[in-house]
Amino acid sequence: MEFAAFRAEMVDSLEHDTKAAVQAQSTARAMREVPRHEFVEEGRRAYTDQSLEHRGTRVLAPSTVGRLVDALAPAEDDDVLVVGAGVGYTAAVLAEIVGAERVHAVDIDRQVVYDARSNLADAGYGDVLVDCRDGARGLPEYAPFDRVLVEAAAVDPPTALLDQLADGGRLVYPEGTTDQRLVAIENRETASVHGPVAFAPLLVDGEQASALEQNRTVREDRERAAKEAQSRKGWEQDWIDWE
Repeated sequence: MEFAAFRAEMVDSLEHDTKAAVQAQSTARAMREVPRHEFVEEGRRAYTDQSLEHRGTRVLAPSTVGRLVDALAPAEDDDVLVVGAGVGYTAAVLAEIVGAERVHAVDIDRQVVYDARSNLADAGYGDVLVDCRDGARGLPEYAPFDRVLVEAAAVDPPTALLDQLADGGRLVYPEGTTDQRLVAIENRETASVHGPVAFAPLLVDGEQASALEQNRTVREDRERAAKEAQSRKGWEQDWIDWE
């Protein structure tokens, strides 16, 4: 199967559709090179513009990746941090632009990290560093970064990520909860807005799919219900073994 032809067709459509999801030549060139089928294992379907699911997380559609990379505007030899490693495809596209050894990715889900590492190695981007971290804390030991890309929504950019930006650096993230927009931050101020988006929120520890408790709200509700039950007179009778 000739995947290069599928990639070319995919990028052509993203460059020339009505939304022009890919506008920067550097983004287009990178997406023409990265073998997306190594990341999503969907054969020819890997080159259709659709999102997928992987271990409870969303695999971004190619058009979304193109928009993110365009907004980030990386240049050759930039040091880049990706918050939300996913399957590793976005990191690979960035590696084509800046060099694999200059791309760092973090994800809060350990199994996702393992998968991203494996996918990147299989696709020829083994020099990309992928680590299991709380994304809101970034990767301070490798800072500063010229570019930081957050693939999860937040009301405000995490302070730690802003602190890890190099002078003149750029941070791109989905801003908001329900009505989200893609925002680029420079010098701690909004530099540009790149249209509406829809992303899952940035997770904290305990909410990742591989955690023993996936959602802290579920845990808190359960604990609250137990306390309320025990506050009622006679609750101890629930524990009596009548047999």
